[in-house]
Amino acid sequence: MKKKENQSVHWSKHKEQVAGYWHVKLLLVLFKIFPVIILRILAFPVGFFYFVFSRKGRAESKRFLKKAAPLIDNPKISKKCRSPMGPLRHIISFSLTLTEKIQTWGGKFSFKNIYFQDDDIEELIQMLEDKKGVFLIMSHLGNIELLRGLANFSQTGVSRNVPVTAIIDMNVSENFTRMIKELNPDSAFNVINARDIGADTVIILEEKLAQGEIVTITGDRTSVNINEENFMIPFLEEEAPLSPGIFYLAVLMKMPVYYVFSLRRGDLSLKPLYDMHVYKCPLSFDCGRNERRMRSLELARSFAALLEKHCKEKPFQWYNFYDFWSKQGA
Repeated sequence: MKKKENQSVHWSKHKEQVAGYWHVKLLLVLFKIFPVIILRILAFPVGFFYFVFSRKGRAESKRFLKKAAPLIDNPKISKKCRSPMGPLRHIISFSLTLTEKIQTWGGKFSFKNIYFQDDDIEELIQMLEDKKGVFLIMSHLGNIELLRGLANFSQTGVSRNVPVTAIIDMNVSENFTRMIKELNPDSAFNVINARDIGADTVIILEEKLAQGEIVTITGDRTSVNINEENFMIPFLEEEAPLSPGIFYLAVLMKMPVYYVFSLRRGDLSLKPLYDMHVYKCPLSFDCGRNERRMRSLELARSFAALLEKHCKEKPFQWYNFYDFWSKQGA
């Protein structure tokens, strides 16, 4: 009974997957002393340590990989998901991504390591070049910080420095946010606590978007308000809960919405080559109040379909280490 209760804990009650502040502080010190390649090599023993001592991390990784394996078309990837060593690969991949996040916000990630696809990236760049704001819905698949970090170092192909406002749960991500500020005190990266969203926040976001800024939020999490009735969206052949509030907020802004996925070409590669996928949402948000919830649902379904597509391609790069499908834990 105790084990079931632990599994049903809401994601926002979990500590950061990364260790506490002093662990992050140690990484910062190492980042300033050693070449990045040393940190990338260290990511392997760090990931192994986490694999050995985090029973919950192993269990949740195994749960997800077992669910994904039969749905993956690539037989080699499917076989790796079924392997007993699949969770180890998953966790080390996560450890590598943390290193790359530090590299990104430290201004040491080269733009030439990112390969944009034949999608909507050019339109996104032009929107930002024309000083038009955009609302980005991201996920915990791949490196969530890549585009946000590069935007602060004018490495997005845009001639101006584009301020970024991220809506995140500060109770869960406080350590990483502090790390960003230490890495880059002059960063134009702003944070709004997801727990504080209200009428005043909406006005602030509208002003930022009107000034041509970027607002980001992650779509693959349920609301920190556990009393909110979630959307139940098909994902990997089972209904998963997604927060209506996330997508309703995007609809409310009435601004262009883009989905962004930054995926490492090799799960465990020491060379950080990424494919960045950018999709413009085709939905129109110029609608009345009565239609907003339906548009929000359509937006959630659209996002979930793309997330599923890329999860099947890169299952070891989805870093939601909790029971994503749990009705109690959602």
